[in-house]
Amino acid sequence: MTILAGENTRVLVRGITGRVGSVQTKLMREYGTRVVAGVTPGKEGQSVEGIPVYDTVENAVNEHEADASIVFVPAPAARDAVFEDIEAGIRLVVVVTERIPIHDVMKMRSFAQGSGVIVVGPNTPGIISPGRVKIGIMPSNLFRAGNVGIVARSATLGYEIAGNLSEAGIGQSTFVGIGGDRVTGVNFVDILRLFQDDNETRAVVMVGEVGRTVEEEAAEYVMSGRFKKPLVAFIAGRSAPPEKRMGHAGAIIESGKGTAETKIRALQKAQIPVAERPSQIAEILKPMI
Repeated sequence: MTILAGENTRVLVRGITGRVGSVQTKLMREYGTRVVAGVTPGKEGQSVEGIPVYDTVENAVNEHEADASIVFVPAPAARDAVFEDIEAGIRLVVVVTERIPIHDVMKMRSFAQGSGVIVVGPNTPGIISPGRVKIGIMPSNLFRAGNVGIVARSATLGYEIAGNLSEAGIGQSTFVGIGGDRVTGVNFVDILRLFQDDNETRAVVMVGEVGRTVEEEAAEYVMSGRFKKPLVAFIAGRSAPPEKRMGHAGAIIESGKGTAETKIRALQKAQIPVAERPSQIAEILKPMI
């Protein structure tokens, strides 16, 4: 098993003819991902890497069955792109686009939840199940197949931790970047639920950072007894100043909430080990798996 996607997942690329979309399509296909079609308005009849391009998602799915979509369209068009995917029956939408207006994201999330669709992101590196499927932009050479799940807010920090684990001989089942914005489609608890039900995932690494309260919510979920697998956490931004955005739109401490200290206290209360440095995670994990 994998979570969210597997080797048979059929993927549609939004914005496939753009610079980023075309490059990432090539890399995903080289990894083995089943990219079946692309959509860029006004480009129907063209092809990218041998993949046919259509003007609309409706046209694409009429010709090719698709389970998932990855979105590379500009921020002003992202909400409509996600709505179009959902209305066409796509069940998983990965939104790489960043700087989408927050009200647009809230509408996307509400529509997706009401339609039973999973939206990962925005501002996400995507999903990778090593050796099986990559729907995203992450450097695949840092990942190796195994039984540790990773869910991260920070893309680059998630990559670093995956690379550290791989070097230590600890492979990964699936890596999910939930996205660095203040509102995202899925949060830590959503992904922990999926990892709990995944037979191949023996333990999970959760990579958090300052801002929002999704780490505290994850701690409450673990304390409820519904997540039973070993979990190790890392929280970035211990020295982040209050009221100042740190890299991500979601990484801002407001009114004393979302600090590294409050997150670490909540995780420790739930008896979740919290690494002080990314390099410690492999050492903490080894006795657990």
